[in-house]
Amino acid sequence: MKNRLSYVLAAAILAALPAISRAQDAKAHKGKVTATMDSGGYTYVEFEENGAKVWAASAPFKVAVGDTIEFSGALPMENFASKSLNRTFPLIYFAGVIAKTGPGEAGSGGGAAPTGQLPPGHVPIPMKDALTKPAPSKIAPGSIAKADGGYSIAEIWARGKELAGKSVKVRGRVVKFMADILGRNWLHIQDGTGGERSSDLTVTTSQTVAVGDLVLVTGTLAADKDFGSGYAYGVIVEGAALKVEDKAK
Repeated sequence: MKNRLSYVLAAAILAALPAISRAQDAKAHKGKVTATMDSGGYTYVEFEENGAKVWAASAPFKVAVGDTIEFSGALPMENFASKSLNRTFPLIYFAGVIAKTGPGEAGSGGGAAPTGQLPPGHVPIPMKDALTKPAPSKIAPGSIAKADGGYSIAEIWARGKELAGKSVKVRGRVVKFMADILGRNWLHIQDGTGGERSSDLTVTTSQTVAVGDLVLVTGTLAADKDFGSGYAYGVIVEGAALKVEDKAK
């Protein structure tokens, strides 16, 4: 069975995440469902496997107590705290697809729900491009003044290794914003400086802004940051405080 959805783990990197995950589990799991519930955009199922009760979750699908399910390629998480269920699972497997087996059930199971939210610390593979690829340049050169005592985006790219680990200040307009991914909000800003690969700066923050906002960013610069699974950045400003200086029209 081929997964339609895969999750990227950040718990080993983000100490703030409440759950600890192990490597992706290649083992195939199968068993009879003993309990099920829907919550937070997910279907949770408890099933019996080798005499033990095991929990798994995937995008929503129809399942009932007594059904037989199977899945593989899941990510196991220990001590996962579900806010929507107000409970902690000692161990739970997050699967891209959980299939029901038996007569008439071939190929059934949970697909990628377009409105379902992933648990904190996980992100669907298609979102990788949104996180790692610079947005198209939209800012005219010379249209945004450099922050007092700060740097332009081109300067941050040029001096990334020198500034790594230091607090930096940079002004730019938000050209992309993504909320609650890997336990944080992500934005891309541009200020009209830099070339094809150095005109866009990725920023992480706990604050929320809108595409088109002009923001003053203050945060810690990291160079050659690699979160694993293909999420790598030449420069990135982390844990930033944002001041919106001009709201999007």
